Order: sequence, then C-alpha cells, then structure tokens
Amino acid sequence: MLFSTDDHRHMAHALRLAERGLLTTAPNPRVGCVLVREGSVVGEGWHGYAGGPHAEVEALRQAGAAAQGATAYVTLEPCCHHGRTPPCSEALIAAGVSRVVAAMEDPNPRVAGSGLAQLRQAGIDSSVGLLATEAERLNIGFVARMRRGRPWLRCKLAMSLDGRTAMASGESKWITGEAARLDVQRLRARSGAIVTGIGTVLQDDPNLTVRIPRDHPVPPPLRVVLDPHLSLLPGARILQAPGEVLVITASDDLAPAEPLTAAGAEVIRLPHGPDAVDLHALLALLAEREVNEVLLETGATLSGAMLSAGLVDELVLYVAPLLMGDGARGLFHLPGLAGMADRIQLQIDEVRLVGGDLRITAHPSQGT
Repeated sequence: MLFSTDDHRHMAHALRLAERGLLTTAPNPRVGCVLVREGSVVGEGWHGYAGGPHAEVEALRQAGAAAQGATAYVTLEPCCHHGRTPPCSEALIAAGVSRVVAAMEDPNPRVAGSGLAQLRQAGIDSSVGLLATEAERLNIGFVARMRRGRPWLRCKLAMSLDGRTAMASGESKWITGEAARLDVQRLRARSGAIVTGIGTVLQDDPNLTVRIPRDHPVPPPLRVVLDPHLSLLPGARILQAPGEVLVITASDDLAPAEPLTAAGAEVIRLPHGPDAVDLHALLALLAEREVNEVLLETGATLSGAMLSAGLVDELVLYVAPLLMGDGARGLFHLPGLAGMADRIQLQIDEVRLVGGDLRITAHPSQGT
C-alpha cells in the first residue's frame, strides 16, 4: 500500500512518542499514537508503564470529541484482548475514528492481526506496514520473545585498541571514559535483565545497578549470575544493592544456596549444558519471566560461550584509544577456531564516537 508524505510524518512522530517509554514499559512493547483530523494533530500519547494506559487511550483522552473521524497513527497494531487494560481496538471503534495506520502487526499470538481485523469489521479503514522496520527496531526484544520464545541478547564489552579487556592481573578500571560508561548505564536501563558470570563477580565484585540521572526512577533490571557450583558469597555487592537477583546453578547440591537465599537471592537449578549451565534453558527461563532484552556483561569465557552457541544477537563494543599489551586478557574465549573457515563473521551496523571512545554495534552475520 502507498502511504502519503503526511502519513510518514505522523508515523515518525508516533515513533518518537513511543521512544519515551524506552526505559519504563517492560515487559510491554513501546508504543506511540497520534490522532490527526483534517490535517491537524488532535491527540497524542505513548505507553508509559505496564498496567498504565496504552498509547491509543492516552491519545483518545487528549483528543476528546475531536477523535470522531480522525486518523490514528499507531506504532503497533492495537490490541484486541483484555490484559491489564481493556482492548485498544474497542476504544478506537467507540471513539469513531475513520482510519487506523499501524506501523507493524503485533507479534503477540493473542493479537497477530486480530486487532486490525476487528477494526475493519467495524468499517474502519485499516492498514499496516508504514515505517515497520523502525517500529520493530524499537521493540526488538518484545518481537524476539514473541516470535522465537527467547529475549534479544545484547553483549556489551569494553576493550583497548588491541582487543584487550583487562590486564593480566585482572585490573580493568577504567578502560573507557566517562561518556562510554554513562552510555552503558542507558543499555542497562533499557534491559529487563543483566546477565553475568561468577568469574566476573568474584573478580570485580560489581553491583550491576542502573545509575542514570532521570526525573523518574527506572525499574531495576533483574540481575542474573551464572554460578554453576554456587561459589557466590552472601556478602557480594550484587546481593547488597536493591533489586532482584537470580542465581543460576547446575549443581545438584543446593546446600550452599541457603545463605544466598537468606541474603535475598533466588536460586534456580537448570540442566547441565556444554558450559556447565544450559544457556538455551537460561534464555527460555528469562522469556517465561517476560524479559524482552538481556544485557550480557561478563568476561571472555561466558561471552565466548554465548557467541559460540549462536545466542548473541547484538554486540556493543566500546573501543578505547589505548594499548594494553600481549599479556592482557582477550575479548572472547573461543576455543576450536583452528582455521579461517571456523571464524565468526560479524556485520557492523553502526560506528559512533562516544566521548573519546568508539562504540561499534554489530551482529553475527550468520544470524541467530
């Protein structure tokens, strides 16, 4: 279907509105809506948080009677089922809009075209596909969880220009500058879970909290420690900071879990895998908990295992303009790459300067 210049302009506005919920809507998708009547915007809204009003409802509330005969531009197909809130498709019908343009179909099987079908049955001209790529990118984790049953996994690493992540002693603070570290805080804030390995926790003792200046607090992501043999100490900083901590083990002996649960952690045993914990089972568990985006912040071993298993969807590499030498630690532990035929090919999506460091965003070209 052909869309007009005005259609593109109003949908782009709706996408900008949707982005306002980037850090707060989880586990729901980020959605924006613009109501236009006779060429003028009469209402706009975005989804702010799970359980709160949806974007369409906010826009209709602002428009009032002016919604009658308007065109609704919405970044995701209006829902048609009762969840935490009533169906948006019914609200649009009741308001008397004459046309609905959706950027993309809702991948949720409970909707999946039914919302648009309901609008058409009510006599409302409904179309889909305007700026769909941009809309899907905004909700990449929600789409991944709905379509394939696991979250979007984003692997964050900081390295020197010669590909080193820490000195031989383990010292790594700080490779990158303040601007890059703040950028990482934004990645944390948009994630439903941060995953790390026990080696990183024992070496660096991080708390993995979100520290970002905002007028309103960001819901803390679930912090997940892969601890195959339950080596985590109850005094670790990650257990002292506010927010939920999930410890994943492969051990049959759960006695060491008692002090961890007493310290506030939840301990779950998953099946053994090639890397002690079944990584596929881990991501399936996080999907069951409605986690859309996972940020992997860990060392070379777990990062390499996730990459080798084909579970990394996106790499965010911060490259500092410094050299750390041959004895320093490498980026990924990738045993078994004996020849060029074994190499892992990446496709670079973006290169940007963040403060004095480079940020490279890439993905494995073989797909996941």
